Amino acid sequence: MKFGIATFITDEGISPASLGTAVEERGFNSLIVSEHAHIPVEYQMPAGSKGGLPRDYHRIIDPFVALSSAASVTRDLVLATGVLLLPLRDVIYTAKEVASLDLISNGRVAMGVGVGWMVEEIRNHGTDPTTRGAKMNEQLAALKQIWTQEQAEFHGKFIDFDPIFSWPKPVQQPHPPIYIGGESPRALERLRTLGDGWLPQAATPPEELRRVRRWLTDNGRTAVPFMIWGAGRDMSTLAGYVDAGIDEVTFLLPTQPESETLRDLDELAVLANSLS
Repeated sequence: MKFGIATFITDEGISPASLGTAVEERGFNSLIVSEHAHIPVEYQMPAGSKGGLPRDYHRIIDPFVALSSAASVTRDLVLATGVLLLPLRDVIYTAKEVASLDLISNGRVAMGVGVGWMVEEIRNHGTDPTTRGAKMNEQLAALKQIWTQEQAEFHGKFIDFDPIFSWPKPVQQPHPPIYIGGESPRALERLRTLGDGWLPQAATPPEELRRVRRWLTDNGRTAVPFMIWGAGRDMSTLAGYVDAGIDEVTFLLPTQPESETLRDLDELAVLANSLS
């Protein structure tokens, strides 16, 4: 099982270049960063949630800027989004950003995507929250056209464009792997039909991880990589991931100044080595 780091890179914590260097030096496989272009002043938390969002959510650096900075100082580290809020984005610009990052990093991008949950944020981007999943399905199909075709076009209900040229193309063939975030039935169906990997949250029970693996196999999808987002340090939980055959676990790293971050990374590296 591989190990990576999941974090919120902000203007108040360690720089993305310093973080990328430190993560790679300690033998981690990946660095996965989150996205929010903004947080509405007034928003509704999901049912059952306690309190508001942590400060980090308000101050996230653009994921492609952060990962480009990390790419410039690393050689092997996988550069991932977790998750990119695709329904809130322009699909053609996103295709170019992902392909450009894959090019400058020599094929080290993994793209974790999700539909988002904050309806106020979603509406501010001009997307109807009730149809964001259907929109993302079309966006994923359109991205693959843009990345793999010299002249790409797409005609759907939400995404519609006539033939276009869009370069660069990704280094990875046919394109960077797309990890589907979410555990709902619709997310899992999206994984089955459009995804290359699954990005479940750390709280997903091992029995559910095994069930999804069996379900994918029964539907002809074998060898789909599972990457856990935001794991803690409980040994029994981590051992459960091992037993469930998880391909990679990313530890949740708090956003802190450089000295505190390096200390945390040292501790996580020791933990990862004990499970390898």
